Amino acid sequence: MTHKKVPMRSFSVPLPTVLSGFVAVLVGYASSAAIIWQAAIAAGATTGQIAGWMTALGVAMGVSTLALTLWYRAPVLTAWSTPGAALLVTGLQGLTLQEAVGVFIVANLLIVLCGVTGLFARLMQIIPHSLAAAMLAGILLRFGLQAFNRFDGEFLLCASMFIAWLVMKIIAPRYAIIAAMLAGMVIALLKGDVVTQSIQLSPVFPAFTAPQFSFAHSLSVALPLFLVTMASQNAPGIATMKASGYALPVSPLIIFTGLLALLFSPFGVFSICIAAITAAICQSPEAHPDAKRRWMAAASAGVFYLLAGVFGGSVTSLMAALPVTWIQMLAGLALLGTIGGSLYQALNSVTERDAAVVTFLVTASGVTLLGIGAAFWGLIAGGVCYSALGLARRA
Repeated sequence: MTHKKVPMRSFSVPLPTVLSGFVAVLVGYASSAAIIWQAAIAAGATTGQIAGWMTALGVAMGVSTLALTLWYRAPVLTAWSTPGAALLVTGLQGLTLQEAVGVFIVANLLIVLCGVTGLFARLMQIIPHSLAAAMLAGILLRFGLQAFNRFDGEFLLCASMFIAWLVMKIIAPRYAIIAAMLAGMVIALLKGDVVTQSIQLSPVFPAFTAPQFSFAHSLSVALPLFLVTMASQNAPGIATMKASGYALPVSPLIIFTGLLALLFSPFGVFSICIAAITAAICQSPEAHPDAKRRWMAAASAGVFYLLAGVFGGSVTSLMAALPVTWIQMLAGLALLGTIGGSLYQALNSVTERDAAVVTFLVTASGVTLLGIGAAFWGLIAGGVCYSALGLARRA
């Protein structure tokens, strides 16, 4: 009796897909890791404790990104709340580390309750697709602008990256970002702009901090942190997935990320949210031409998150070693396709175009009202226009 050999299916992740995950994590850390350090310092944390916070955040984001991405087979990227961190820089002034942890627990508990009740999911269902796409384009616009703004002071670096990207976009589009990254690194090294002397790769374990709760701090810090996180981070994150064609159930995502953040709160995790900007990198055609396989880019980002978490104490020094212009140019080029696609979706419907333009402009303006960022107010302004113009047409 003979047995036929069943050929094993080979599984490989294309290099551009892995690179998309790396760029997403790089952009996420480079854009706001310093804000996390400022917030921790405001709460009186030591350098070792701050490194522990970064470790806990990296591990929590890695676990949540991998778990959600593999479960749904969709590019679900998580992140900390950058607007929330900015709020904490001032909100944690005068608080002890124990009181800060109490604030984290209350805010994350409110997020879990919001997911359990399904209120957030119902709100997200009424957002028109054109407005979600316009909001995403507005969020990402500054990344495109800041990339090309750098030509004035760093022409050689930016021009080399742009030319490398353009040439490879013609020859082998999937490797355009890789070419830009390598070209920029070569120029930065030749110019001596990569500073590596202070980099120390050493793992730091997060320390448990017993929480202290205060009704006053819950109202003055935890409640605003909850509102800012939901309005300025989770709402754009869900809308980004929607605009990219991934219609996943909202409440389970909010519950899972909220519970994980709640579990990690005593170790310095103030929030874990659905990512928008970094997720857009993994949800773009540059990550993979097949939308059904872009989850591999997010899974790669999850692995890089875990690595960043293990070496949490070294993240800031690594970011400082890389030229800011290189990071900004790389982010801008990586998001070009997503910006173009979002604008097309936003403006494609003639009847919804005016409302979409209002959403785009308000979001891109960066306006902050009542401590809540422009993405939320862009949706509100666009939604008002959408409803009013719709009623006028039906009248």
